Amino acid sequence: MPVNIQILKVLHIINSLATGGAEKLIIETLPLLNKTEDVEVELALLNAFDYQFYIEFKQVHPDIKVIEISKGSVYNPFLIFKIIPLLKNYKILHVHLFPALYWVAFAKLFSFSSIPLFFTEHSTNNRRLRNPIARLVDRFIYLFYNKVICISTEVKNQIKNLLKIPEKKLKVITNGINLNAIKLEKALDRGSLGYSAEDKLIIMVAGFRIEKDHETLLKALAKLSNEYKLILVGDGHRRKEIEDFIKLLRVEDRVTLLGVRNDVSSLLKMSDIAVLSSHWEGFGLAAVEAMAAGTPVIASNVEGLKQVVENGGILFEQGDDAELVQHIIEITEISQKRKNIIDSGFSKAKEYDIQQMVDQTIQTYRNEFE
Repeated sequence: MPVNIQILKVLHIINSLATGGAEKLIIETLPLLNKTEDVEVELALLNAFDYQFYIEFKQVHPDIKVIEISKGSVYNPFLIFKIIPLLKNYKILHVHLFPALYWVAFAKLFSFSSIPLFFTEHSTNNRRLRNPIARLVDRFIYLFYNKVICISTEVKNQIKNLLKIPEKKLKVITNGINLNAIKLEKALDRGSLGYSAEDKLIIMVAGFRIEKDHETLLKALAKLSNEYKLILVGDGHRRKEIEDFIKLLRVEDRVTLLGVRNDVSSLLKMSDIAVLSSHWEGFGLAAVEAMAAGTPVIASNVEGLKQVVENGGILFEQGDDAELVQHIIEITEISQKRKNIIDSGFSKAKEYDIQQMVDQTIQTYRNEFE
């Protein structure tokens, strides 16, 4: 007789599928979660605008249902009442990012639902925690969540210490990447982007957001010789500021802004060095992708990112463009150092296989009903 398998139906809710680390993680993990025999996942977007990530997700994964809650502002509190009807259809709601964090909690409060709520905290620098009143509100909101998944030990310690969240509610599950998919990708032809074999290509994959420190990398580029070229992959609300800064430094002819791309691994493999310059990071997924692609990584020595890159790449003090310049020159001119960094990066990247992350997430779901 056939075995009756109890399906664990999970709804992931996120603000949108605009560019970003949390959004990319959703795109990578949901299909793998859905392949598990007793798990079925769906996705809900507070703002279902057709960002590039969303367009690609619909094309590649038509089997995963997407609920478009709205196409407007994610800060509209009336979204709470659009979320409430969803609560009865799932075993677990798994939430990502603010303000989805708040709206789902209030939806549970107003509907008197008993559905377990999970939240993934993606950042080591939750700005609301700087404000005593906002901290109190956050502490109240977290009461409605059964489990808070932290993408690093640093994130866990921050939440535990500042919000006084009980240890039993917190679970560290580090982010992961699809190592096999990256391994299969081929380097993009430099000529297709107008580069020559003599060009020394630096790449930074990061949204134009306040936590990213593009300015330090651009100042470093201005101090390097003209053979060094910079590729910026990503988009965001600070793009105009970055473009103005590029003009101020007079390096327009050496910087290419590619926007959001779906061939990041190929771009990384084409490049000589990957830099992740940040003010703060929750994890630093782009650094792991670069290490897995065999591209030497230089990253800011900040919490979250430091733990990812340590023993797999080079760290420089945040904001120190002179130190960054030194590391870039050494990697491009000392072949043995370059080889050592590539080898150590490969080894470090293996610690972040996405399947491990998926397995731990599923087990955390199951534990809720044991």
